[in-house]
Order: sequence, then C-alpha cells, then structure tokens
Amino acid sequence: MAQPQQSEGVEATSARAASEKPSLRVGMVGYAFMGAAHSQGWRTAGRVFDLPSTPVMAAICGRDASAVRAAADRHGWESTETDWRALIARDDIDLVDICTPGDSHAEIALAALAAGKHVLCEKPLANTVEEAENMARAAEAAYERGQLAMVGFNYRRVPATALARSMVAAGRLGALRHVRVTYLQDWLVDPEFPLTWRLRRELAGSGSLGDLGAHIVDLAQYLAGEPLAGVSALTETFVRERPLPGGPSSGLSAVSAGGTGQVTVDDAALFTGRFTSGALASFEATRYATGRKNALRIELNGERGSLAFDLERLNELAYHDGTEAAAHAGFRRILVTEPEHPYLDAWWPPGHGLGYEHTFVHQARDLVHAIAEGRRPDPSFADGLQVQRVLAAVEESAEKNSLYTPIAA
Repeated sequence: MAQPQQSEGVEATSARAASEKPSLRVGMVGYAFMGAAHSQGWRTAGRVFDLPSTPVMAAICGRDASAVRAAADRHGWESTETDWRALIARDDIDLVDICTPGDSHAEIALAALAAGKHVLCEKPLANTVEEAENMARAAEAAYERGQLAMVGFNYRRVPATALARSMVAAGRLGALRHVRVTYLQDWLVDPEFPLTWRLRRELAGSGSLGDLGAHIVDLAQYLAGEPLAGVSALTETFVRERPLPGGPSSGLSAVSAGGTGQVTVDDAALFTGRFTSGALASFEATRYATGRKNALRIELNGERGSLAFDLERLNELAYHDGTEAAAHAGFRRILVTEPEHPYLDAWWPPGHGLGYEHTFVHQARDLVHAIAEGRRPDPSFADGLQVQRVLAAVEESAEKNSLYTPIAA
C-alpha cells in the first residue's frame, strides 16, 4: 500500500515561497547598538510579513575586522567588509543601510546613491543642514532613476503611533491646539561616564538635541501632519569635561589614565514651537533625567479630543473624545493589539504585545514595499532635512537666548 504523502512543513513552505521572489540584497555599515537593531529588522521582516521581495543580509561593514566578523556571526550576515567604499562597490548589494555616527552619514549616503543603491540612513539624517540638503537633493535625483532613500525614524513604526496618526488624519481630534513631547534618559548623570563620540560635536553634530530631539521633532510633525514653523529654545551642558576613553571604538586616541576632554554638545534641550496651523508645541530632550531610562511621551490636544502615547506602555494609546457627554467622558485606554491595527495582522493574537525591536521589523517591511511599488519612502530624506532645519533653528535660538532678563525681587 502506498504511504500517504507527508505535508510540507511550514518552514519548508516559507523557504520555497521566498526562493520564488526576487532578492533585496542589503549591505549594512555599522554594527553596534543600531546595527544590532537593524539586523533584527532585516532578519525578521520576511519571516513575518508577506513581502514582495526577500531581504538578504549580504554584508556588514566595520573598521575592526574581528569585531565585524563576530557581529556578522551573531546577527546572521553572510560576509564582512572593513571599508564602506568596498561594500558600496559590490555588485551583490542593492541597498545600503547606514548605522554609523552622524559625521559619516552624508559621505556614505551620497556615494551609495551615486552607485545606484537604495539607501536607509539612521537619524538624524546628517550633522548639518547643508549636509542634509545635499543628501535630499541626491535622493530626489536618485528617485527619478528608481532608487529610494529613507531615514530611520523608527518610532513612526510603533503600531500605537501609526494608529494615532490615522486618527488625527481622520479628524478625530479636530483642529490641533497643543502638542507636548518629552524624551528623558539618564545615562549621562554620572560625571565619570567617558567622553564617547556622542559627546563630541564633530562626530555627533549635537547632543540630546540630535540624539533624542530628532526623534520627538519627527514624531510630533508626523502625528500632527504638519511641520513646525518656528521655535524658541534653551540648551545646557551640565558636565563640560569627562574622562577620555581609549581604543579605536571611541573615535579617540588612547591616553594615559586621568586624561579628560571637553564635552562639545548639549546635555539637555528645552524648546517651544508653533506649527504652521498655529498649534503650539513644547519639547524637552535630556540625558540627565535621573531615573528615566528611555521615557518618551507625547500628547496632542485638539478641539474635539486628545491622544497620548507613552513609550513605556507602547502597546497602548490614551484617547479622550471631547464630543461625548461630560457625565461619562474621560481618557480611555486603547489596547493596540488588534489585527485591524497597523502592522498587527501579521503578529500575535489580540492582547499579546509587541516591543521596541518590532519597530525595526516594520521599518524594513515598509521600505521593501516602497521599493517594490516604486513610491516615495516615508519618511524620506526630505523629511529628514525638515527635522535637521528644526534642530538648527533650536540651536540658533538657544544661542540668542543665552542672556536672561533678570527678575526683580
């Protein structure tokens, strides 16, 4: 008697389906914190979502050959390079993912676009407005040739913030009146924390402003659906000298014990803004909020309602419908885990929450779809340029506001 045919396993079925799709071969520059996060996105997106092409983790690049080899083995990259120029020159790379400090973003992105590659670049887009303008122009020219360039503002990819955007766009809040945003961390509270590249203007561009402020400026403009028109700002550097680390990963030369260097970026930024519609906004970004590890919160108030999101409760939205009768109105929790919510039809049953790492999976998913459909990515380099202009305006305003008007006793 003939034996019954065994059904094909799920993994075998997925592998066969993936082999029938075109490949999108990714080369990534950088392998530290953001490199690990982006690797998670590329490794997972095609296994969760039905993508039009299959991401292939073709090569990862870093200056330290042994360290980049270890990163490749750990995260699943097929090969390594120690020179980003060699990575870009490879014929088997379709997309260059940039996860390096900001001082190299422009050079790598411009070279990758000139070589005919798609580009994903971590935020902030650049260290200066001029660099960002050059990148945006190159991206626009590349788009006419069929290449896409996207900036990595991953907090847009939290299902709850994507849902909030759709609710604002649908008019659930009515005309916007206020947006208030804070992004609080505390990893610099210890004055003995070493002078890493993030504390040096020539490498990072700015401090908490570019690191955290870029995120909340983009998120505020994304959710509001309109750009900021002007800002008024204060910044402060609380600890102006720190111990010098040694070794190539620091970007500094090794020095004898006890050496210090100057902090050349802001530790905290506080600013107000006005949207083009006249809505008012307030922003606070600091790496000195003792006890706060990664606390991002945004609230939008409109004529008909309000929305609030807290990254520490990232599967939830707080929503107030101002059109309800006062007797039973109030903020209510929306648990953003339903299959009707953004991104969630591919994940777990309702009530099973997602985490920070899933934002990078969603980022990869969205970019793969945009490339396949030939449409402009979101957020584009033009969006990154807009954020860069806001950051520059904040710095300019802070410099002008350095003198205070005394308050009489």
